[in-house]
Amino acid sequence: MTDATQDGASAGGWSPERSAAGGHNPYLIAFVVSIATFMEVLDTTIANVALRHIAGGLAVGIDESTYVITSYLVANAIVLSISGWLSTVIGRKRFYMMCVATFSVASLLCGLAWNLQALVLFRILQGLGGGGMATSEQAILADSFPPEKRGQAFAIYGVAVVVAPVIGPTLGGWITDTYSWHWVFLINVPMGLLSLFLVGTLVKEPSGAEEEREKLLSKGLRVDYIGFLLVAIGLGALEFVLDEGQRNDWFGSNMIVFFALLSAFCLLALIPWELMRDDPIVDIRLLGRWQFGSCFLVMLGTFAVLISTTQLLPQLLQTELGYTAMLAGLVLSPSGVVTMMLMPVAGRLVTMVQPKYLIMFGAAVAALSMWHLTGLTADITYGYAALARIYLAFALPFLFLPVTTASYEGLPPEQTNQASALINVGRNIGGSMGVALAQTLLAQRQQFHQSRLIEHAAPSDLGYQQTIDAMTRYFQAQGSNASDAASQAVAWVGRTLQQQVDFLAYIDVFWTLALIAVLMIPTAAVLRPIDLAAPARGH
Repeated sequence: MTDATQDGASAGGWSPERSAAGGHNPYLIAFVVSIATFMEVLDTTIANVALRHIAGGLAVGIDESTYVITSYLVANAIVLSISGWLSTVIGRKRFYMMCVATFSVASLLCGLAWNLQALVLFRILQGLGGGGMATSEQAILADSFPPEKRGQAFAIYGVAVVVAPVIGPTLGGWITDTYSWHWVFLINVPMGLLSLFLVGTLVKEPSGAEEEREKLLSKGLRVDYIGFLLVAIGLGALEFVLDEGQRNDWFGSNMIVFFALLSAFCLLALIPWELMRDDPIVDIRLLGRWQFGSCFLVMLGTFAVLISTTQLLPQLLQTELGYTAMLAGLVLSPSGVVTMMLMPVAGRLVTMVQPKYLIMFGAAVAALSMWHLTGLTADITYGYAALARIYLAFALPFLFLPVTTASYEGLPPEQTNQASALINVGRNIGGSMGVALAQTLLAQRQQFHQSRLIEHAAPSDLGYQQTIDAMTRYFQAQGSNASDAASQAVAWVGRTLQQQVDFLAYIDVFWTLALIAVLMIPTAAVLRPIDLAAPARGH
């Protein structure tokens, strides 16, 4: 990695009149642009709990209904990767409003979908609209706040992108149980319309961004079509592989092998192609900067841990402990409150403490959260599971905000849109990689532990036979005859054995996620000190 240190506009160049706030209170602007982004990020998880209802309502299998998720993620990844370039060419405010409008219309169509094919098509459209929201909001927020308060701006952004996935399963479960799966999508429509009205009324196109756009267009717009195709196909295929791999036996499936090879070819070809261009559609040179590349890796790890546990913990509670979908979702809810409360605190701290130290602290607490989950047993309480999520919620503000702040250090203004896009690609791909890793490892470790424990479930094993005899006597005492009691005893031992297998596999997964969190500590340790008087000054 290289260590370029170009500086952007100085702190003194910022003024309220030239900013995206246009003289309005920047906190009002932050609230306005966070509405639609919150709904978009929420949509990445809220539909998961509605899949069975969707499958039943559209008369399709549960495996087929998963394309409702995959189609959205693939389309979202494609637009997200080029959203920095699109934001520069179209204008931040205009591009954001286009994304909100597309997302809202697509949400309405999803709610009215008459079959699975229509729903998947509309989810693709919804993903295309949603892909540019987070990146645009991040840039608008940074333009709305003076340099010394940008940590607080990113705190508001952090609430949208970190808390939304946490409450998604709970909200989705409540909506589908109380109303129908259609409202999982229709709820976005009024919020989207409100966002469009407020953004159109209050948000201003920043003068600096508009000047950069006019400068670019005056040179003649040259579209990097090959770069676009390479990144769109490469990231789209990668997202498909990560989302569908486990369900299709990974590389035992010709389809997964094809898309994996396609993704590898396109993403590898993208590197020399974009490096040779003066106007790349994706500025991968940023990943070669020590500061930005390290932040990108930490963002990958952070969302790998967050999104995988957001899926794993409710899954474990429902399948192993008999929790309802609503109760399992409520285990996650307190953590959302903790994160919301700590985001402003972390926003203040990034102006006083070097990001590397905050990130190292956050990674250590995240590792503690995963270690806490390695103590799982069949007797764990609601409080035990909720406490693990609270630990992680405590860590997230000290990971997300410092990473976001440090990643822009030393970047010139013309690279900030691209940087925002790449950091958000790391967020999305990190989440998908975390889920894929967790589910694959879970299946493999279940097979491993089952093969080990089954050795002790043979009639010749003294411990096994003693357990069977004891349970047979227990069921006889409950009123069963000798034959039925023996069958019940064997069935009970089988269920108990399978539960032990499952818990051991989950524990192995949580140890792996703890290791990922630990590895973020040395990754953060190499970050350069930043100018605390003007964080994210590249904006």
